[in-house]
Amino acid sequence: MDNTFANSRIKFRHLQCFLAVAQLGSVQRAANSLSVTQPAVSKTIAELESILGIRLFERGRHGAVLTREGQLFAPHARACIVALREGVDELMRHGVDAPSKVVVGVLPTAASVLLPPAMAELRARRPDVSVRIWTDSNARLLERLKAGDADFIIGRVSEPESMAGMSFEHLYRDPLAVVVRAGHALLQVNHVTASDLAAFPVAVPPFGTLIRQSAESVLTAFGAHALSSLVETMSVSLGRALALHNDAVWFVPLSVVEHDIGLGLLATLPMPFAGTDEPIGLIRRYDHVSTPAVDDLIDAIRAAGRQRENVRIARK
Repeated sequence: MDNTFANSRIKFRHLQCFLAVAQLGSVQRAANSLSVTQPAVSKTIAELESILGIRLFERGRHGAVLTREGQLFAPHARACIVALREGVDELMRHGVDAPSKVVVGVLPTAASVLLPPAMAELRARRPDVSVRIWTDSNARLLERLKAGDADFIIGRVSEPESMAGMSFEHLYRDPLAVVVRAGHALLQVNHVTASDLAAFPVAVPPFGTLIRQSAESVLTAFGAHALSSLVETMSVSLGRALALHNDAVWFVPLSVVEHDIGLGLLATLPMPFAGTDEPIGLIRRYDHVSTPAVDDLIDAIRAAGRQRENVRIARK
């Protein structure tokens, strides 16, 4: 096939889908990360393979694995995407009126803590920048970062294989708290037991998350590891509403509820032992090309993280 003809037919969407499948090892996970359907990703990969005249993936029970030809093609596809980002960055540095947009993925429990002060700082520096923010579980954040959906994410360090190709920069540590509404009956109990907890809804992070592991340890210390009824949610707004209006016992990072505790709306229950301090950090891909707007937001987030860490240290 004529290389010029092939080059003219390859589109950005072809490279984007190819890299997403290559990084995630699954057409379905790539489709989820790109917010498109699985058939759409399969069709796009098939188009690219047809244009190139080669097979890029071997598909089987274990997902999609790059062929030898796919491995040869991958760094060049990645270089094309990086070069495009560098071109946009170059335009911005030379004062061309290119749109400025930053895309950030963040844990729900970290969003309300870090982003309000960071966004205020960014707006003071760059009032023309748009910021797109989405929240999700740590695993999904990492998947979407690998797919190139975000400039960076704010999350927790994960297993080495999940962090391949990415860096983690510590921002702050967040201890687990067990909170209830002010005036809750359990605040009058000296030593809370499993039967005490069982009388009320118990809201915890979803199974499989790192903070759930800490919550499970505390539940076990309460003797309540085998509770038959739990509300599993990542939503801060739902957890707060359940605590305030449904008498729920809410297992949540302390930084999320400090404001409500200060206002006297929520109160902490004494815990059998201190919950694990979970490290929250800035996660980026090594091959990601930054922009001035991204750098400014990262600097603002670092400052907000330092402030959170100072509060934690002063509390001890």
